[in-house]
Amino acid sequence: MPPTQMSEELHPELPESLEEIVESQRLHAALEWLETHPPHVIADELARMDNVSAGVAFRLLDKDRALTVFEELEPVDQQEILKGLRDHTFAEIVEGMDPDDRARMLREAPAKVAKRVLAGLSAHERRMTAALLGYPEGSVGRYMTPEVVALPQDLTVEQALRTVRAKGAHAETVYTLPVVDHGRRLTGIVELRELVLSPPETMVSELVVTEPTYAYATDTAEHAARLMRETNDLNLPVVDSENRLVGLLTFDDAVEVIEAADTEDVARQSGAAPWTGHYMAATVWQLARYRALWLSLLLVAATLTVTVTRAFEGTLEEVAALAMFIPMLIGAGGNAGAQAATACVRALAVGEVRGSDLLKVIWRECRVGLALGGLLAALGLVVGAVFATVKIAVVVGITLILICGWAATIGGTMPLLAKRLKIDPAVVSAPMVTTLVDATGLIIYFLTAKAVLGV
Repeated sequence: MPPTQMSEELHPELPESLEEIVESQRLHAALEWLETHPPHVIADELARMDNVSAGVAFRLLDKDRALTVFEELEPVDQQEILKGLRDHTFAEIVEGMDPDDRARMLREAPAKVAKRVLAGLSAHERRMTAALLGYPEGSVGRYMTPEVVALPQDLTVEQALRTVRAKGAHAETVYTLPVVDHGRRLTGIVELRELVLSPPETMVSELVVTEPTYAYATDTAEHAARLMRETNDLNLPVVDSENRLVGLLTFDDAVEVIEAADTEDVARQSGAAPWTGHYMAATVWQLARYRALWLSLLLVAATLTVTVTRAFEGTLEEVAALAMFIPMLIGAGGNAGAQAATACVRALAVGEVRGSDLLKVIWRECRVGLALGGLLAALGLVVGAVFATVKIAVVVGITLILICGWAATIGGTMPLLAKRLKIDPAVVSAPMVTTLVDATGLIIYFLTAKAVLGV
């Protein structure tokens, strides 16, 4: 095989990205790239690009495709795209958006952008958007679509289908059809599939599910989205305090809500502030800023470990070999606590554990920690005997049992206590638990050494 052919096979040429094509000013190639890729792929590429290149690429899209791509972008990226659009194109994009997607963008937009968006809307679209923005931050009212086909309860199937055909074009979804009384109070739901498969003369009241799952507009969006997942509903009716229908939470918005909540939890559990936007588009300084505060707080908290070590300085001077095992012990305790904290935060998020389960979780995690400590103690005895003396090995083994039991108990308890205090359990992150366990674990270690060695 010729060397050049072998080189080509080992290093195949990667396809050009949209950013590379735009930066090389090959607009025909950019048009071809945009025509051959689906909207979600285009949106991901735009999010990775700088603002100027992204604006150039976006303006190459035709109107209908541009709107579809635009709604796939995160709000922070949408705002950057809008800044570079002329008034006519700007108005077309914001007018064509679904009201819930528009409200999602506006709640994170600077006042100048929000004012320009609202000014470019028709009176009808402005009213719907303002109504959504009037609900509390984080509530399902901010995420629902108000464009719903609602059916009166006294229709036949034929009349209901006629209503769907007349109003369905202006609704975000027609698969789930809320049924309401004359006061627009929710009385049930009927699926489009049931209407299509039923005889025309059948009354809608015969097909309706009279006890549907629903959410109040002021409920948290995360609660409503997880409720949809538990009940396997395609769409969730949303009502006001008087049970009047105000909208639907659609499955695509529910997925985004859960994804955003999980992303925030992961960031907090790793000891960082959550951020919006594409990771690859964030600058080094932006990422550092999101992480710096928590690292600084954890560094200050870690001074507890220094204080404890200093308090037992005399013990270390008498038995210097104890110092060798400090990293191993606090590492084992920190990891045990982090595992318990992560498991409990996740269990809280998906509804497997409630605040009322505090005592059960304490008892469970304590036993889990002691079991793990017993396993690690067997290994610790061997390590201690090899690198030090049998007595120190016994100290290490006992400490591992105690520290793992304590760490798992603390890790499992803190998220539930945070929940009771109305603090986001994810804030009680694994690094925070680890820092606390490090300091208390040293106390356990030195007190055990004093008891066993008599120092």
